Amino acid sequence: MRDINSLNRVILVGRLGQKPEMFRMPQQDRWKASFSLATNERLFNPNTRESSDRTEWHNIVVFGKLAEFVEKYLAQGRQVLIEGKLRTRSWQDKDSGNKRYKTEVEAMNIVLLGKRDENSASSDTRDLAEEGRGGGRGPAAAGEDEFPSGEESGGASGGPDDDIPF
Repeated sequence: MRDINSLNRVILVGRLGQKPEMFRMPQQDRWKASFSLATNERLFNPNTRESSDRTEWHNIVVFGKLAEFVEKYLAQGRQVLIEGKLRTRSWQDKDSGNKRYKTEVEAMNIVLLGKRDENSASSDTRDLAEEGRGGGRGPAAAGEDEFPSGEESGGASGGPDDDIPF
């Protein structure tokens, strides 16, 4: 029975800790990529009036075509938005025989953020968007700072002939 009042969804915005590691899964004939993602939050102490940063590291896994996208376009330090779900897997430790657990974010969608020159890959992400890869919205939203018309986003734009009161 499925509980319709439950939700397993994660949305993270952070930077890659290292280049994704690729694994070939021969039994399913697909790729798996894994990497760590750092998210930061600033904490303010009102008593001392000082702020400090806290970094949280997340284990991310990606499968199939999205894993191939990750290998091609993501590098250490790249800022991304990741949508996915939490998955916990378990295994038997070979040395001690203890049961081990690991919780990971299984990414379902990845959006590249930041400026295009932050990306170490020199390939154009629009090529991949045209192929229909990259999970859901894919890399079409890769550069938040890039717009086809050469103008900034911010609602409907009728072009340079608009009468803007300010």
